[in-house]
Formats: sequence, C-alpha cells, structure tokens
Amino acid sequence: MGNALGCISTEGVREKTSKHELLASFKGRAGLLSSLSSSENKKKMAVSFDGRLDEQALAAALLFNHHQRNNGNSLPFPRSQSVVYPSSGSKKHGLTRSSSSRRRSHSESLLTRPDQLVNQDLETNRVVLVHGGGFGAWCWYKTISLLEEAGFKADAVDLTGSGIHYSDTNIIRNLAEYVKPLSDIFYKLGEGDKVILVGHDLGGACISYVMELFPSKIAKAVFIAATMLSSGQSALDIFSQQTGFSDLTRQPQTFIYANGKDNPPTAIVIDKTLLRDSWFNQSSTKDVALASVSMRPIPFAPVVEKLFLSSNNYGSIPRFYIKTRGDCALHVPLQESMIKSNPPTQVFELKGSDHAPFFSKPQALHKILVEISQVPSKHIFKSI
Repeated sequence: MGNALGCISTEGVREKTSKHELLASFKGRAGLLSSLSSSENKKKMAVSFDGRLDEQALAAALLFNHHQRNNGNSLPFPRSQSVVYPSSGSKKHGLTRSSSSRRRSHSESLLTRPDQLVNQDLETNRVVLVHGGGFGAWCWYKTISLLEEAGFKADAVDLTGSGIHYSDTNIIRNLAEYVKPLSDIFYKLGEGDKVILVGHDLGGACISYVMELFPSKIAKAVFIAATMLSSGQSALDIFSQQTGFSDLTRQPQTFIYANGKDNPPTAIVIDKTLLRDSWFNQSSTKDVALASVSMRPIPFAPVVEKLFLSSNNYGSIPRFYIKTRGDCALHVPLQESMIKSNPPTQVFELKGSDHAPFFSKPQALHKILVEISQVPSKHIFKSI
C-alpha cells in the first residue's frame, strides 16, 4: 500500500465508486470472470484460463461456500455485519491448496500434518487474519488452508467496505468504523479465549487499534509487512517516510471525493496497473488476476487517523514482525525503521517475498506463523 499512497495525486476528478466496488460479491466476481468468455469477448480475446486460474481466482468464493455448508458452526460467535471465513478443521471440507506443483519437503510436510499440534502446549491455536488496504479476506486463502491442515482454527475477516462486505468505502469516517467487523469478533469471544492476531499492510494499524481495546484476548500479534505504529502515529505518517515519496506523489493517481472537492477525500482508488510491479512482483499471474478482480478502494479516514497506544494494553502483548525482503510497496528500510522505533518481541524475514507473502511465499509464511505460535516470551532475532 506504501507505493499506492505514494503514487496518489489530488489532481484527480471526483469519482463515485462503481456498483462493482460498492456491491462486490463473489457471485459478481464469478460473473466478471465468466464474462471474459462471453460470445463477444471470445471473438476478441484469447484469455487462457488453464483450469487452475479458475480455481485460483475463485478460491475465496470456496471459503465462503465452505462456511455456508457448515452453517457457521465452526465459529464461537454468530455472523454479524462482518464476513468471516472460518476453518472447519475437517478434511472433508478442506480448502483449496496452493497451486504450486513442486513436491513438499519433509520439513514442510511435518508443518502441515493435521496432528502436528495435538501434543503442543500452545496458549491458543486460533488465528485471526486481518487484510491490508484494498484487500479482503480472500487474500488469505492459501494461509487458511495451510493453517487448517496443521491443526489451527483460522478465521479471516472482511473489514468494513472490503472484500464482500456490503458497506460503501466512502462512508467510513474513522478507524473504529473500519475495524468494526474485527472488533465484533473480540466482543463475542468466550471468557478466557485468546487468539493470535495477524495483520498485513494497513491491517497493522487495525490490529494495533484492537490490541489497545482487547489486550486480555490476544495471545500474540503478528505484523506482516505491516504498519506497526508508535503511539501518536497514523498509517499515513509511516507511508510518507517512504523513500521517494515526494516524487511519487506527482504520478497520476486519484482520490475519491464523495463529499465534494471542498472536503477531504473519502477513499483512495487503486491503480490496477501498479499491482504487478509494486505489490505482487514475486506473485503468480493467477494471484494477480485474483487481486485485480477483488481489490476495492481504500478508505481514507483510517489511513490518516493517529493511534494512541498504551504500554498497559497494546504494550502488554508480544509482537512479532515479519519483514518481506523483496517488497516494492513497503520498502525494507521503512520496515526496519518501524522495528527500530517500536521494537517487537522477535523479528523474522521472508527472503524473496513481495508485499503479499500469502501469495508469493505461502509455505514459508506458514512456517513462520507456526513457529510464532510456539515461541515463548523471549527476545530472539530469527532470520529465515
């Protein structure tokens, strides 16, 4: 998201979010993919869906259908306005695996055995995954599948106006409204229940907000190429530190001014042409296709809101940061600057990963998440 924000200029004209952005649904996205093979487009385009692309691009829809088949019974709380994709822990309803055709190593096989955690003394095996700006719960489909196979219960949530959440991005006024689907999860957690909370990109600010509210319900917090704010900072404060920010702002990007040009922007339009080079430079064409039909505008208000974090609440939770070495969106020096300013319990590295390791390095990311679940509260630096 760093480059996306850095590439935005206020010279854009007023725009209204399209019906596809406002009323995004998997049915609609499936229709969008299907439209590529309509009678007219068949004559004009030679779009090659090799059988796996369909599977890849609709993987998030499978998560949603999976939840419907189980009537939501795998969650300890009812569905509210948020859309949550749970894991069932059942082989019968397993989720789509990574499309990688390479054979797994012995160590990876051990990491994904369903009985791996049976004898582990973990504080919790429940993981809540929070997407970044423009993303949705759909981006975690590989991670959910791998965690489920390893015996975890993984839930991914659509923040307000994201994924298939029904709200218009332009009406989100603050961070509290943006993270409400996530907050609802914690309000409904049982007494004594805890989760491992994972945030990516702008999701770092979101999980920080929730950490301040529910410290007793979070066993560990994991920041993946994410905005790990110090108290008094906003996500925009972080992104504006990016090298070359002033030059990038001159590039032709737009805000959405749903309330008029005389008022602050309401959302940030994602330039889909930036996805491959800036966000997904190590990801497969199939995952880029999934993102290009699924990403929605980023609400502006949560990006500029400053967070005030206390040592008693936010500071009481062990934090882990996962650096992405090949990241062209949130550059490594900026990630290291956040780590230096607000030192976490432990730091991991993902070599060769772009800004979306859940796409480009799903197995390596999974391995780190499993390791973090087993880490005691010790200050250890680890490079993988």
